[in-house]
Formats: sequence, C-alpha cells, structure tokens
Amino acid sequence: MSIDKEYSCNTKEPSTLYKIGMFASMNRVTVKALRHYDEQGLLKPAFVEGESGYRYYLLNQVEPLHQILALKNMGFSLEEIKDIQQGHSSRKVMQTKKSQILKDIADLTNRLAQLETYLLEEEVDLSTPVLVKSLPEIIAATMTVTIDSYDDLFTLMPQMGGEMERLGCVCALPEYCFIQYLENGPKEEKILIEACEAVTQKREDSDLVQFKVIPQVEEAACIFHKGDYYSFSESYRKVLKFIDENGYEICGNISESHIDGVWNKESPKDWLSEVQIPIRKIR
Repeated sequence: MSIDKEYSCNTKEPSTLYKIGMFASMNRVTVKALRHYDEQGLLKPAFVEGESGYRYYLLNQVEPLHQILALKNMGFSLEEIKDIQQGHSSRKVMQTKKSQILKDIADLTNRLAQLETYLLEEEVDLSTPVLVKSLPEIIAATMTVTIDSYDDLFTLMPQMGGEMERLGCVCALPEYCFIQYLENGPKEEKILIEACEAVTQKREDSDLVQFKVIPQVEEAACIFHKGDYYSFSESYRKVLKFIDENGYEICGNISESHIDGVWNKESPKDWLSEVQIPIRKIR
C-alpha cells in the first residue's frame, strides 16, 4: 500500500507525507513531543498507518506546530494553547498571560530584594528568616486590657481561659492564640493589648470576653522568636529592617502569636512566638 495513495483518498491534492522522525528533525522537536501533542489533541498527524500505528505529517502542519512552540516559549501551558486553538480570543488569553508574567516578575523582584537584604549582612543568618504570608480570617474570643508589663499576661490569660470555658467556647484547630498591640506596637508600660483566641463559633459576650470576626490579613511580615517575652527586640529589629528595605509599610496592628510557652515548656528559652506585622507594598 502506498502511503501517498492512501492519503490521497482524503485530500484533493496529493502531498508528501513525512514520517514522524523526519518531521521532528525538520522542526527541531522530539518525537516524544509530537506524540504528546497528538495525545493532547493539539496536533494530530495527517495520517496514521493502520498496522504499525506510525504517524505521518504534512508540510502544511509546520505552521500550527510553530504556533504551539512559540506559545510554549511565551509560557503558555498546553491547556491554554488548546483554548486558543478552540477559538478563544487570542488577545484575551495573551492579556491574561501578560498579567500573570508581570505578577511573576514582581514576585521574583521581591525575592531578589529579600536575598539582597540577607547578603548585605556581614553574616548570613537563616535561623530566623522573615517570611511574608497571609493570616487567616478567624472567629475570635477577645479580651482588651491595659497591662503594666508582660508579667501581667501570666495572670490575665488564665482568667481569659477560665471565662471562655464558662461560656462554652471550643478552640479552633490548629490553635491560634495571639495578642494585638492597639497603640503603635509594644512599649515598656501601660500597654493596651487585645488578647485573641481562635474559636469555632461566637458565644454571648461577657464583661471580660467579647467575640468578633478578625478579617484575613493579605500580607504580613512574620518572624519566629524563641525565648522569653522580654527578648523580642532583636526579632523586631530584623522584621522592621526587612519591611523598610523591601519597600513595605505597616498597615495594621502588630501581633505576637504564642505557640509554645509557660503552659507546655518549662524553660523560657524554649518558648516560641511569632511576630506578625500587616504590611503593604509602597515601592
């Protein structure tokens, strides 16, 4: 059976068929890639030999193949390329891809700036890196109070816990307990704070504990701190330096999330907290 003859049954003009290996070599792609494009419905061979299953291509299939390759080089996925082939607006798909690439560039620029911040230090210290992340929306049991020192927390937090238990609160999992500074961050005395504990649902407010939804924070500069509550200064120095050098500004209340503490660690040097500072990009 002549391949040309077989193919001519389905075409008005006979054309030369190229074996998959030759077609791949002509276009600097792999045979594996052509098979994959066939399987994905992006570029079907012009003819498939019945017994062997061997694929053959026409010269006029070079153009759609090059379109696939060009779109791949621009970062389009095969699914996105298929959308274009199926009649979706090329301009709209490309505008969407442009927006994604610009976002990726911004993300990479931000990563580069963070890397350069570390390289400016005399010694690169990755033991406590600053991480930019989102903070979840939660239902919180809260207690707003002015404290004279961090030591007050050791009596106030058990009081809050006892009141939450009396009100029938169920703590959310994973547990999320933190304090927010309501007046320009931490200070030495007369500290106005809001103690917060994530719970599964609101209860009736009491004189000591009130309930509210705390919205999601889109971006927060966060750093882990290990040690007692009087040794936060170095952690704050690092995270505030990061915010300044990477073009951010503070846009919300500073929080300290308490992960390990006096309730489960005997030594203060083993207490683990996380400083969380809401930020937004300004440059």
